[in-house]
Amino acid sequence: MSSANSEALARVRATLERYGQTHLLAHWDHLNDPAREALLADIAQINFTALAELIDTYVRGNKSFPLPQDIQPAPFYPVQPGLERVGKYADAVKRGVSLIRRNKVAAFTVAGGQGTRLGFDGPKGAFPISPVRNKPLFQLFVEFILGTNRRYGSDLSWFIMTSPQNDAATRKFFEDNGYFGLKRERVRFFQQGVMPAFAPDGTILMEDRHRIAFSPDGHGGSLLALRRSGALAEMAAAGIEYISYIQVDNPLVKVIDPLFLGLHEMTGSQMSSKTIPKADDLERVGNFVVGDGRLQVIEYSDLPDELAHARDPRGGRLFDAGSIAIHVLSRSFVEQLTADEAHFALPWHRAVKKVPHLDAQGRWIEPTAPNAVKLEAFIFDAIPYASNPLILQTSRAEEFSPVKNATGVDSEHTARRDMNRRAAAWLHAAGFDVPRRPDGEPEGLFEISPTLALDGGHLREVIIEAPVIKAGQSHYWE
Repeated sequence: MSSANSEALARVRATLERYGQTHLLAHWDHLNDPAREALLADIAQINFTALAELIDTYVRGNKSFPLPQDIQPAPFYPVQPGLERVGKYADAVKRGVSLIRRNKVAAFTVAGGQGTRLGFDGPKGAFPISPVRNKPLFQLFVEFILGTNRRYGSDLSWFIMTSPQNDAATRKFFEDNGYFGLKRERVRFFQQGVMPAFAPDGTILMEDRHRIAFSPDGHGGSLLALRRSGALAEMAAAGIEYISYIQVDNPLVKVIDPLFLGLHEMTGSQMSSKTIPKADDLERVGNFVVGDGRLQVIEYSDLPDELAHARDPRGGRLFDAGSIAIHVLSRSFVEQLTADEAHFALPWHRAVKKVPHLDAQGRWIEPTAPNAVKLEAFIFDAIPYASNPLILQTSRAEEFSPVKNATGVDSEHTARRDMNRRAAAWLHAAGFDVPRRPDGEPEGLFEISPTLALDGGHLREVIIEAPVIKAGQSHYWE
């Protein structure tokens, strides 16, 4: 080992001694050079200064997040404006279109997941999902961006957060598919941050003699990743002021929405969110509430049962604003939240999980019960820090059908069904006869590329000739 490398190793050892993590080098003498480099690279990812406080607070300690004393339903802008808001919505759309045309907004997709739960070997964004052409999720989002550019004369950028597990495969997928027609220079990949898994005493767990047991730092960590990767600085240099945040598993999502952007900008909101009415009292989505006077999200598992089942005077669900992970954030707000990386503004959440690991003696431990603490941050925890946060209601049928599970609710089957239903509804609203089965479902498969139309109203504008629709057949428009 060179003197320079010896000095670097000595510095690492000193750091590990200071923070009680010297076991990370327990197998150093038995590692070859590539393994040593991999271990040092893993150690270099850890901010030990920040980690010491997190271990005391969340690992050895168990900091909880008490519910607000006063919990009230959250106000929101309705999906249909009503007479008193028609003018405001029209003005918001104009403002949003202006922002898009001036490239003041960028799309941002959190895409660190694998398709394992779907029985798919690859990044979840590569999972084929559309009802006729079987397009993958990534392609649908590209086509939405291309359709937006075509409609408004914009040239939008797309930021994609991958993970260490799927970064190489995601980049290769885009290369192999020619970026689906989007300019390569408009796509920016960067990796999600990670946090080590901890034993209850605060020691960092190892997954191999030369690798630390890391796990993703949560979708809230995406804000830190924007800064650490340089993406936030690139946005500033390009004049991008607003970030349209979506997650990769929702094929119905509007990647860029003029109304949503316009309301965000005209109200001076730093963070805006979309909501849908919940499918049932206990749907597994977060709940928008006003807690002790601040807009926030309470997870479905934390909302008291009496509130989950509460009814308003008309018999409707009192807490009915479900969180669906669609947001607009001002770039300056993200800069504010991430200004001090060692003390990230968002809280961390503690989860106790089963984590197989290698102990200091080199023995493989396969736990039979939860044995480790993982920490992650949630994007919705930024809402209470934002000035003038707003919520815009949208339609489940129009914009929310995530593919999370292999079968059942929020599965490939329900996502394909809902994409088919939406396309058929757009055609019907445009004045075309869509054949239906006795149960009301479309009789056939229908798919409309976002390069043709971004929503039902847009479809009415662009379809000139009446489409030929035959019962039981597949139909595709682009």
